[in-house]
Amino acid sequence: MVRERTIETLSERKPYSSPLREAEAAATRARIVDAAGMLFIRDGYGATPMRAIAAEAGVSVQTVNLHGPKHALLRAAYDRALVQSEGWTDFNDTEPIRAIVAETDMGRLLDRYVVYMAGAHARIADIVRTVRAAADADPAAREVYREIEERRLYSIRMGMEMMAARGVIERDRVEDTATMLGLLVSNDTYLHFRDAGWSPERYQAWLRGQLMALVAAGGASS
Repeated sequence: MVRERTIETLSERKPYSSPLREAEAAATRARIVDAAGMLFIRDGYGATPMRAIAAEAGVSVQTVNLHGPKHALLRAAYDRALVQSEGWTDFNDTEPIRAIVAETDMGRLLDRYVVYMAGAHARIADIVRTVRAAADADPAAREVYREIEERRLYSIRMGMEMMAARGVIERDRVEDTATMLGLLVSNDTYLHFRDAGWSPERYQAWLRGQLMALVAAGGASS
């Protein structure tokens, strides 16, 4: 009976968990993903072997492989650049965007939104360009790019649904407004102005003006 109770007690114990070990694993993961993103941008996705990522991150190739495959590191690099975490689904559920959308004054909302988007593009522009270039030759990278675009457009559409619910735009203008916003805040649009030598402040001023016009065009009647 004593032995049976001992076995039962052992079986009911929770798996061992060490916060320190988990933190170390997370730090290793971050180093690998950040190293991969930097090398993909600098050298190209196809030209970056796993051993180069391992050397840059200061870990073994086996460790990098455990965090792969390579296209998964590409997607993780994008996620970390955009929202500093992996596995998000709706951009509107991230803390910065929730705070922006909560603004009741449209002027302040647009001010905060353009500043945030300019900063986000500064972080992700080169990795998005890299993902799209990789998508031309690698089917797995193509799927990563498709998922990135799908999530981006979904988040924009949901954002416009929220604006319609608040009476900012007409319900029947949600689709058109989301389509136009998708172009205005796209990576290609940002890169067009950045590559032309525009400063972040000039881009923000242009984007704010365009968004004001977009809101006016889709605005709900009073």
